[in-house]
Amino acid sequence: MNHRGAPSVRNALTIDVEDYFQVSALAPHFPKDVWNNTPCRVERNVHRILEMLHEQEAKATFFTLGWIAERYPGLIRLIAAEGHELASHGYGHERASEQTPEAFLADIKLAKVVLEDIASCQVNGYRAPSFSVGLSNPWAHDCIAEAGYGYSSSVYPVKHDHYGVPDAPRFPYVVGGGLVEIPISTVRRWGRNWPVGGGGYFRLLPYSVSAWGIRKVNEDDGKPAIFYFHPWEIDPGQPVVQQASAKTRFRHYVNLARTEARLQRLLRDFAWGRVDEVFLPLAGPTV
Repeated sequence: MNHRGAPSVRNALTIDVEDYFQVSALAPHFPKDVWNNTPCRVERNVHRILEMLHEQEAKATFFTLGWIAERYPGLIRLIAAEGHELASHGYGHERASEQTPEAFLADIKLAKVVLEDIASCQVNGYRAPSFSVGLSNPWAHDCIAEAGYGYSSSVYPVKHDHYGVPDAPRFPYVVGGGLVEIPISTVRRWGRNWPVGGGGYFRLLPYSVSAWGIRKVNEDDGKPAIFYFHPWEIDPGQPVVQQASAKTRFRHYVNLARTEARLQRLLRDFAWGRVDEVFLPLAGPTV
């Protein structure tokens, strides 16, 4: 039930746990050899997200970098202890499309081991950085299944300059090895898919657009939606990389000061749960 007392579909809320300096678009300004010496802000931001979820009695899935987990093991244990799903975002935030199959498999296997050892729980889900599983690397799903994951949420069925498979199914489907792929939510209008599942679109567009889209998925399609955001998106105090291009700065910093309030509204307006509890019970030949 939502806060209006009306019946509500339970949707899946997901958080990609990475810090601001690990974002793919800022990679040229933060090579990996400076990560250890760059001040982290992720711990404070994840704690605030956990507080928001607790206030609304909501659960979520945290797709977490192995690199983050090794540095903040207490935070990872807290996520699991509070009843949220711990899932993998890979180890070092390498785009799947920029790795060889061997390197990609090694990265996602390492992340799974690190997360499971720290939290003492099974890690069943994986999300590729920047939704970098697509037409250029169809082998990635086989690697994800081989690494022992049960589901992936690595495809965004939209047209975008950095990612996206516009013709991919809009709702969960089974790929090689029995792996379930759970794409980010879209609405279908005017012959194309439009993004309503979070990220930069949630910050750029009015809140009403995302809320409308989620309701369309729930009511018109009769399906749960899946929504994502990052801890750095509620952190307007993060350092600004002035050397980044104007396009990158706009995409990364637009409306950071408004995001936390929008997320609080989103938590009030819809019912939210973990990916494994919302979607996996529906899994089948055509989910």
